[in-house]
Amino acid sequence: MTRVLILTAGYGEGHNSAARALHAAFAEQPGVTPELIDLFALHAPRFNQLSRRAYLRTINHAPAVWSGFYRWLDRSPSLPYLFKSLAGHRARLARLIAEKRPAAIVSTYPVYAWLLQDLRARGRLPCPHFTVVTDAITINSLWYRAPSDGWFVTDHDSAAHLIAAGVPRELVHVSGFPVALAFADRPAHLQPPHPAAGLPSHDPQPQVAAIQPDSFVDPRGGSSRGGQSPFRVLYMINSGRARALETARTLLLWKNWSITFTAGRDAALQRELQSLARGAPAHAEVLGWTDRIPELLMTHHVVISKAGGATTQESINALCPMLVNQIVPGQEEGNYELLRRHNAGALAETPAALAEAVHRASAHGATVWKQWRANLRNLARPAAARDIAARVLENCRAGSPDPAVVDLVR
Repeated sequence: MTRVLILTAGYGEGHNSAARALHAAFAEQPGVTPELIDLFALHAPRFNQLSRRAYLRTINHAPAVWSGFYRWLDRSPSLPYLFKSLAGHRARLARLIAEKRPAAIVSTYPVYAWLLQDLRARGRLPCPHFTVVTDAITINSLWYRAPSDGWFVTDHDSAAHLIAAGVPRELVHVSGFPVALAFADRPAHLQPPHPAAGLPSHDPQPQVAAIQPDSFVDPRGGSSRGGQSPFRVLYMINSGRARALETARTLLLWKNWSITFTAGRDAALQRELQSLARGAPAHAEVLGWTDRIPELLMTHHVVISKAGGATTQESINALCPMLVNQIVPGQEEGNYELLRRHNAGALAETPAALAEAVHRASAHGATVWKQWRANLRNLARPAAARDIAARVLENCRAGSPDPAVVDLVR
C-alpha cells in the first residue's frame, strides 16, 4: 500500500480546495491511500480558529495592512526565525511522518516546506516532498525559498517566475491548478445556453445610466430576443453585505439576464436577496451554501467573484469568464493578472462597472464573451489533479526525487 500525505491549511480556500482535489485524484489510483491533514487545525485547533478569523478580518477590513505584511514575507530575511516559533507543529509533523510512513508528501500551503526543511536536515524526512503552488504569476517567495523536491504551478508565466527567482528549471512543472475532478469529467450537457443578442450598442463600454432596462424581453415570459436564452450571471458573494445588496439591486434591473446568487451560510443575506429578487425584472435564483459550484460555473456565461485562487481557477476550468469585483492585495493580484494577460475576464469593482461589464460581454451576439471563453480554453487544465498524482506516484515508483521537466515551449 502506497501512502501519500496531503498537507493543507485553512488560510484561504484555495489551499483546501486544491488539497481535496488531489486527495480524490490519488484515491482513484489502485493501491494508494491518501491522507488529508491540516496540521495547524490538528495541533492547535483553538489558535488555528482564532488566527483564521484574524486573517479573514484583516483581508476584508484592512487590506492595506495585509498587503504590507504579505510583501514583508516576500522580502524578509527573518523568515527562518519566524518559523522557529512553530517548533510544536514541527514536532507533531515529525511524529505523523514516522507513524504514517508516507511514500510522498504533497503540500498546498507554503509553510510546510519550511517545517520539512528542518526535518530533512535532521534526517527525519525519508520521502520526497512536492509543493503545489496555489497562487499565480505574482508568487510570494515564501513558496520557493525553502527546498522542495518539485514545484507544480498553474501556468507558464508562473513557472517562468520561479525559474527567474532561481528555482532549478527541472524541478518546476506546469500542471495547472488541481481543481475538483468534476471539471475533468464534465458531461457534455453542462454548458451555458446560447446567449441572447444583448445590448445593440456600438459603444464598447456603455454607460449604465444610458441603458434602459425595459428595452429587453423578460425571459420568464418564454424565450428572449430571437428565441435565444437569457445571459446567465453567477454572483458568488464572498463578503460585504451592503456591497452585495447594492450589486444585486443593479443586476436585477435587466430583463434579459438570469442571475444566480450564492450567499453561503449567511441566512440573513439569503433572505434579503430573496426579497430583492421577488418581482424584479431579471429572473433570479438565490442559493445558500451549495456543493453545486462546478455545475453552476459550467452552466453560466460569467461569474462575479473576488479573485481567490480556487474560484479563479475553477472559473478558468469551467470556461466561465470571471468579472473580478475584489482583489485581496498580495496573493490574489496574480490571479486577476492571469485573466488580464490572456484577455479572459475583466475587473469591475463597483455595481455600475459590473453591469457595464456584463453588457459589454453580452453585446452584439456576445462577441466579447465568446472571445473570453475561447481564450480560457488555452488556460484550462481540468485534469491537473490527476496529472500531479500520476507524476508524484511515478516518482515514488522510480525511487528518485527528480520530477518531470517543465515544457515551457508548449
